[in-house]
Amino acid sequence: MYKAKITKEEVNNLPAAAYNGLITVIDKPELVGDAVKFLRAQSVVGIDTETKPTFASNQHNSVALLQVATLDRCFLFRLNKINFSEELSDFLEDEKVKKIGLAVRDDFAGLNRQRKFKPANSIDLQNIVRNYGILELGLQKIFAIVFGQKISKSQRLSNWENPTLTPQQQLYAATDAWATLLIYSKLSGEPTLSQSEINRIIAENTPQPPINENL
Repeated sequence: MYKAKITKEEVNNLPAAAYNGLITVIDKPELVGDAVKFLRAQSVVGIDTETKPTFASNQHNSVALLQVATLDRCFLFRLNKINFSEELSDFLEDEKVKKIGLAVRDDFAGLNRQRKFKPANSIDLQNIVRNYGILELGLQKIFAIVFGQKISKSQRLSNWENPTLTPQQQLYAATDAWATLLIYSKLSGEPTLSQSEINRIIAENTPQPPINENL
C-alpha cells in the first residue's frame, strides 16, 4: 500500500529522476505531421502544457508548449511558434489514443482558448490516485510516493516563450509529461483499494477539530 501523504522535506531528500528518452522540439509547422503520425500509432501517451507565467491578476498568456510523451520519446510542440493547429486538436480528439495527464481540465481549457475542440479518452491522475490510497494531488508528490524519487520543478516559472528552449526547460517539460504516463502505467497494473479502505485512509489523514471542553 502506498503512503497517503508525503512532506516537502521528505520529497527533497529523495534521489532525483528525469526523463532520459529522445526529446524532439517541434517549432515549425511542417514538422507537426510526422510527429502526430507517430503519436497516433501509440495506445497511450502522457500529456502536459506550459504557459509563460504572469504576475498580474488581469493578464493571461496563451499556452506556449504542448508536451506529448511515450516512455522513450517526447515531442515538445511550441505553440507560440506553430499555433495550436487542427492537426493537433484532432489528435487530442482521437478516441483510439489514451491521454494521461494531471489537472488535464486546466490544460484543455487553455488550449480551447486557442482552438475549440473536444478532447477524448483522457485520464486525469488526480481522479484515480485516491483509488490506491494516495491523497496528494501534485505531480511531484505523487511521483515521489509511487517511485520514491524526486522530479524537479525548478523550471516551472521560466519563460516558455523564449526564442529557444534551454536544455533545462526541454528536460523539465519532457519529464512532466513522461511522469504522468509512468505513474499511470505503474498504478494500472495494481489492484485498487475498496471504498471502505479509502474512507479509512481519508479519515486517518483528515485533521480533527479540537474538542472544546467548555461545551
